[in-house]
Amino acid sequence: MPNLALRVLVLEDHAFQRTVAVKMLEHLGCAAVYAAADGAQALALLDTVGPVDIALCDLQMEGMDGIEFIQRVGASGQVRSIIISSSLSADLRRAVRQIVSLVGLEFLGDIEKPLHTQGLAVLLQKQVNHPPAVSPPEAAGQLATEAEVRQALTEGQLQAYYQPKLNLLTGVVCGVEVLARWVHPSRGIVSPAVFMPTLERCGLLDTWLYQKMGQALAVHEQAKRQGSALNMAFNLHAGQLANPALTANIKQLLIRQGVAGRDVTFEITESGLLEATHNSLENLVRLRMLGCRLSIDDFGAGFSSMQRLCQLPFNEIKLDAEFVRNLTLEPRCQAVISSILALGETLGMSVVIEGIETAEQQRELVELGCTQGQGYLLARPMSGADLLHWLQPRAAFAGSL
Repeated sequence: MPNLALRVLVLEDHAFQRTVAVKMLEHLGCAAVYAAADGAQALALLDTVGPVDIALCDLQMEGMDGIEFIQRVGASGQVRSIIISSSLSADLRRAVRQIVSLVGLEFLGDIEKPLHTQGLAVLLQKQVNHPPAVSPPEAAGQLATEAEVRQALTEGQLQAYYQPKLNLLTGVVCGVEVLARWVHPSRGIVSPAVFMPTLERCGLLDTWLYQKMGQALAVHEQAKRQGSALNMAFNLHAGQLANPALTANIKQLLIRQGVAGRDVTFEITESGLLEATHNSLENLVRLRMLGCRLSIDDFGAGFSSMQRLCQLPFNEIKLDAEFVRNLTLEPRCQAVISSILALGETLGMSVVIEGIETAEQQRELVELGCTQGQGYLLARPMSGADLLHWLQPRAAFAGSL
């Protein structure tokens, strides 16, 4: 067997099953395989042998169980990835997967007992093919300072980037989500995670929103001249909705740019709508009165979804990407997506599926009845110039129909 250069820890309290797992991993070519009968023994072993790539974890054990072990190693850096091997019910194993992600470990998969060589080999290869990426310096928690962000705003370094939304059946572009990127003169493209918290903390979100809208609506007009009618979707922080002048400012900007409200969507994250003030509700109503569309973003990631759909004037649902990410593994995700599609149809709301990354996901979504989607499989975020270039053959194709 090939040498996989992997260090694996087997956490299993049943002696025979533990021996079988060790032999199987050695047969599959793992460089080093260690074994422990419970979590405490496993932690002590890690202190002795050092970090491992994968922990193959049973969950229900005497002494320290697999759940406590996962929580302990999450912050230690001693384990990179987890494979769950348990006879517990499927719903409990699903919940443990969430624990794995929440403590910062990579979840490779869930393999039933008794272990099968082929299934285990697939999960090991997944670790080999997709090792955890090394985070760039910007992703390591280094936030931009207020002075840096103000300079970036003044010098126009903050730029609108565009990720298209497509009809999954026809490939026709339905619109674009307008994102934020910092085009730094020496560091290149800087992630929003570096500067968006600073914009929020310093009260600069509105300043950036109006700049971003100005850039994007200019691109909208260029695309229109090329034959592409795009709806531009902008993210609004829930705190911005409390500004009584928000809608009036947006109205003036649309008039100045000569763009109709129907060509604009505002996406508001569901989790930010837990406490909607009267100003927030008024702004939502007035935006709809301008003809703008309202989208409830990351739907399903918060805890007030049904209530907010009834109370607030949204006309689009963007389903959280987590449902798509687990679509092929989780029958419950398929059920949720089907239910949301039916709910959207009943309420007269369009449904956009986020996070489509594979052809298999797209195929399954189409079979479930999804028509609009967004994700890296369809198109990655791009600059305004790149968007216009990307749209040209699609506009020509649409015009020939």
